[in-house]
Amino acid sequence: MAKATARHILVKTKEACEDLKAKIEAGADFADVARECSECPSSENGGDLGEFSQGQMVPEFDKVVFGEEIGKVHGPIQTQFGYHLVEITNRTG
Repeated sequence: MAKATARHILVKTKEACEDLKAKIEAGADFADVARECSECPSSENGGDLGEFSQGQMVPEFDKVVFGEEIGKVHGPIQTQFGYHLVEITNRTG
């Protein structure tokens, strides 16, 4: 079974998500932005979600984490929770 580690930032609007992505791409630290702006409890850990298996997250999130490039910031990704930026930090399987 495929597993991955990732970190994310969750916000309410697509516009806020795009603004944060631009800040990170301009050099802001992902973990610092997550701590300051993310609405997910993982913000305390810089957005770190730890390790999880394929199928544990909502489908929109899973598709990105298990199909896109590692080490790049992806998003905005819309789910029932809001809009996410996701950075895949590792993937196996």
